[in-house]
Formats: sequence, structure tokens, C-alpha cells
Amino acid sequence: MKKIILAISIIAMTGPSYGNNIKDPNVSGQFYTANPVALSAQIDKFIEQAQVQPSQKDILIVLSPHAGYVYSGGVAAHSFKAVSKKDVDTVVVIAASHYFPYDGVSIWQEGAFKTPLGTVPVDDAFAKKLILKNEKFYYKPLVFEKEHSVEVQIPFLQKTFADFRIVPVLMGQASYDLCRDLAESLNELIGDREDVLVVVSTDMSHFHTDDKAREIDQNTLQAIANFEHKKIYDNCKAHKGMELCGFVPVTTALLLAKERGLTGIERLSYATSGDVSGDKSRVVGYTSMIIFDEGNSSSDNGQQNEETEVDGVKPLTHAQKKELMRIAKETIHHFVKTGTQKDFTSGDPRLEAVEGAFVTIHKKGKLRGCIGNIIGQGPLYQTVRNMAVAAASHDPRFAPVTTDELKDIDIEISVLSQPQVVDDPQVIEMGVHGVIVSQGIFRKGVFLPQVADETGWTREQFLSRLCAQKAGLPPDAWKDPETKIEIFTANVFAEHDVQ
Repeated sequence: MKKIILAISIIAMTGPSYGNNIKDPNVSGQFYTANPVALSAQIDKFIEQAQVQPSQKDILIVLSPHAGYVYSGGVAAHSFKAVSKKDVDTVVVIAASHYFPYDGVSIWQEGAFKTPLGTVPVDDAFAKKLILKNEKFYYKPLVFEKEHSVEVQIPFLQKTFADFRIVPVLMGQASYDLCRDLAESLNELIGDREDVLVVVSTDMSHFHTDDKAREIDQNTLQAIANFEHKKIYDNCKAHKGMELCGFVPVTTALLLAKERGLTGIERLSYATSGDVSGDKSRVVGYTSMIIFDEGNSSSDNGQQNEETEVDGVKPLTHAQKKELMRIAKETIHHFVKTGTQKDFTSGDPRLEAVEGAFVTIHKKGKLRGCIGNIIGQGPLYQTVRNMAVAAASHDPRFAPVTTDELKDIDIEISVLSQPQVVDDPQVIEMGVHGVIVSQGIFRKGVFLPQVADETGWTREQFLSRLCAQKAGLPPDAWKDPETKIEIFTANVFAEHDVQ
């Protein structure tokens, strides 16, 4: 069993010979520091601060950003920390060529890649077998000359695993069919090996305002979560509401997941460069994600581990629910009385996970406000705080809550799973599934699972009212093939549940 390394000391040593084909770094001293001690410490800090735990899931694929570490390193650390328990021998790094246009896939076939933290050998046997799979797979070292998208992943790998080899893959303007060919070839070469990891290097939207970037990126993240590989390829290529500089590698990764029957996907972190720089006028988006085999996960002791999901939602302890309720209640009271938003902090990794949530306010048993984010845009505790303010003051159906009403209101919180697209409305379970219907970007409506319990509607009534009342669509639009239907589950709890 290989040992996982999350902290290393930098020592001078002689190592194996890789011949003359050692790739020197392109962006050392630019995208990350060239000082090995400082670089090691910086990555250690990113990993320590990443709000995830090493996962027991059988992870094959991770998505990681490739910008300068000061901007994207904190996001990237989530992927590598999550996968750090995996016993890894070969890492295939799939990235996009930013500087050289070409129709094909360039694979570095032998030698090693060098970073300030040392030299990592290429798995030449794997690389050469991959090249032989297709006439458009070849060794073209020129395209690696300026490229950063493979390189910036390697120091994180060096701080996460020991004794591993890499297969650096740069994709040019590959067609969708070539993405599929690469996915099929990787699937054949991986076979039944469990010691292979695929790292997909990509950033998200580029150079929009922060609000616009988040809107675009949420569309893209949702499509990735739904494994919509063709939609991602087509929309990113046509610049239609989605942006990924690595959309070709991402398409390949999702096709590989399909080949291997992987159905588990989890977004670990999302941020923009504006979160670091403070400049929200022109930002770049970043995410970290893992893709895994849902049917082949294990825990160290054979018991249910802490990441097990209940109805698609990671469980919350009583104490965590109580803390979220405290945040929501104090936020509403503070905002209604002062007009300002109260700040909170959390040292609980579970509450700092990025998840969607709704906050619902009732007054003497009647709805008084309900606002939420289907897909989280920050830590859960902050989403609950923000939605508490919105439910109390921005629900267009109601006037803002007043100080006189505070004594009469009750709060309910719904923590949501990732939405999944369904083709057959008959799979929707009343009282279990929340539903989103949409046509395009602007016609969208959502009902939480508890709406069915509160109204007693049939499935048909539920969907018809959702289309008409929430999405501004005809009542029978849910029958239209052009209408997208997504379902999600929710962990719902009220004040009386956490006393």
C-alpha cells in the first residue's frame, strides 16, 4: 500500500535516470512560486484549509482548475484532498492546448516532468500504448512548450501521492468523435486497474462580471452533474451559455465515465478570481469535482462512513441542524431590525460544504416567504444566511417581514441534493422529490418536496401548477419534450425539530 503524503520536506537527492527527455517547467515562478520550500508550504496550507475530508469513494476522475495558485489553488486542493486515500500508480492528466491549434491529441510518451518539488516519471508503457490506439493520437512535444494546464496539476499530485507516474495529454481542437475515441481508448487501457487516476484540467467562464460568471458557470456545473457530455461540447464550442477552456477534456472525461458506468459525481468547491482579488468586474470561474463509482465505495471499518448520503443529501447531525437554524433565525431578526446582514463563521467542514438550500418562513402556519438556491454558490451556512435574508425581504409575493411579526414567525430549512434530469415524470415521488421544470434560461420554476404534502396534489396537479404558477408555462408544458424536468431531494427541518 502506498503512503499518502500531505506534507513533505524538500531534500537534495539523486534519483533514477530519465534520459534526456525531461520536461522543464514553463510557469514556475509565474503561476506558482519556484521556491520549493515555499511551494510545499503553500500547497500544505491549501489542503489544510480545503473543506472536505479524504473520501472513501472509488474515485476515478477529478476536475481541477489550472490558474495561478493564488487564485485557484484553494479550489484545486479540494479535489486532491478528496482523492488522497486512493492508491495511485498512474495519473493521466488531460488538458487543453491554449497556444497551439491542432486537430489531435498530443501525448508525452517518455521521460519525466520536472517541478520545484522534484521530477515525476512518465508512464511510458501506458503512453505509448495510448498513442497506438488512433492515428490522431501522437507525440508532439512542441505543443507542450508554453503550456501550463498540465504542469500546474503536478505539484498538487506530488504533495498527495508517492511513487506515481504520469501520462500528460494535451488536446487540441478535437471533434466530439475524437473525444469519444480517447475515452474508449482510456477505458480499454485502464481495464480492471484500480490504481489509475484521471485529472481533468480546466477553468470555467472567463472575464465576465462576477454575477454573470456565476450564472454561466451554474449552467455548466449543472450539465456536468447530469453527465450531459454532448450538450457541454456543443454549447461550449458555440459559446451558448456555457464556458470551459477545457471543454474538450471535460467532454472526454464524461464519456469515459459513461464507458465505465460511473454515476457518482460531486462538486466540492466553486469560486471566482474575484473572491480572492476583490475585483468583481472581470473574473474567471473555478471548480473542483470528483467522479466515482457509486456501487464500489468502502469505509475503513466496514461501517457506514460519514459521507453516506440519505436520499441524495449528505446527513446533518442534530447539532449541525441546530446551528443552521440559529444562523437563519439570528440573521432574520438582525436584518429586520437593522437592515444589515450579520456575519457568521463556521469551523464545521460539513457546514462549509457547497450545497443548495431554501429557507421558508411561516407566520401562524401560513407561508410568509420562501427563497433558495438550487445549487449552492458558497458554503452551506452562508447559503442559509443569504436565503434567510432573501426569504424575509425579497420574496416578490410578500411585503418584507416587520419587527412586529418576528414573534409570530417560524423557520424551515431545506438542504438540497444535486438535481438530476429525468425523462419520465412517472419516476417523481410525491413528498420525496422536489421538481424543477424549465424551457431555456428564463422559463424555470421549482417546487420543494414538502409542497406535495402540504397541498395533497396528485403528480399531474403538482406538475401542472408548477409549470403555470412558477415557470410561466402552459399547465401541460411538463408533457412537452422541450421541457426539461429535474428532480432533487431535501433534508427538511423546522425549529421544533432542533429544540
